[in-house]
Amino acid sequence: MNLPEYVQIEPVGQCNLSCRMCPVVYREEKPPAFMSYDVFCRLLDQFATVKELHLQGLGEPLLHPRFFDMVRYAAARGIAVSTNTNMTALSERRAEECVKSGLRRMHVSLDAAEASAYEYIRVGARFSKVLRNLRRLAEAKASLKSKLPEIRIVAVVMRRNLQQLPDLVRLARAFGIDSVSVQHLAHDFSESSLPVKYQPMREFVDEETLLNEDPARVRRWFDAARALADDLGVRLRLPNADPQPRPPSLKGRERCDWPWRGAYVAYSGEAMPCCMVATPERINFGSMSREGVAQVWNSGAYRDFRARLESDDPPDICRGCALYQGKF
Repeated sequence: MNLPEYVQIEPVGQCNLSCRMCPVVYREEKPPAFMSYDVFCRLLDQFATVKELHLQGLGEPLLHPRFFDMVRYAAARGIAVSTNTNMTALSERRAEECVKSGLRRMHVSLDAAEASAYEYIRVGARFSKVLRNLRRLAEAKASLKSKLPEIRIVAVVMRRNLQQLPDLVRLARAFGIDSVSVQHLAHDFSESSLPVKYQPMREFVDEETLLNEDPARVRRWFDAARALADDLGVRLRLPNADPQPRPPSLKGRERCDWPWRGAYVAYSGEAMPCCMVATPERINFGSMSREGVAQVWNSGAYRDFRARLESDDPPDICRGCALYQGKF
């Protein structure tokens, strides 16, 4: 099977926050959980067909001391490089590096438009610091006369912040950001596969998810945010207000094409089927850093996984996935 054009590599397996819905909080790895720069370069060199590289996993990418070297290495090959960040680890110098390194796109996780809700969800973060760092990045782009990196706000919507969606759109516009992408709070852990250590995360998700909320209330706030976004010229992506399970007849790539379309590599080198898996302890196909990219991509374990995903008997880890079920 041909190597993919889209690759996601996790530079860091740890985070400076303890977000209530994030499995990284329960990882057992001890810091520093970084992919070495040399391993990163060797991996990327083996993805000969890659056109888009996303530097992100469950950790905070900007914690990596050589993050911008990774960006530069990929950008020099003409690869479009993007990342996700909680925007709490940015200095003025690093804001300039965001521009100078060749970073194409930056997705900023910002789930609320005021401090109390945001800081409850993103434990360890300060709302004022995120806003300060957004200003720093805007000033660096202006100073260097660059439109890049493109900034997009990404938010996880839940009961606690549903009413703040219009204000989040307004905040984006105030910072010159013209794209906001919102997704449902949902986990991909089925009851049978949930390790005990993840139970607090599961309880938070079950309490806060809009999938158990009155669809009429959800639609009301979605409509308000959409109307404001239209007025302000902000591109707003919203999930389905009342998602319905996908029909059983929909299988394989019609539900999820991740294992064919893109590769996902953990900071430790293991290949996982997608970003929803969260950690290689749940499932992985072997180490691309040790065994080689092509060998793992075309391995029997990877092929068997793809075959099952297209069958009437998908892998257990997919059955419980919110994306596979159509909840996003």
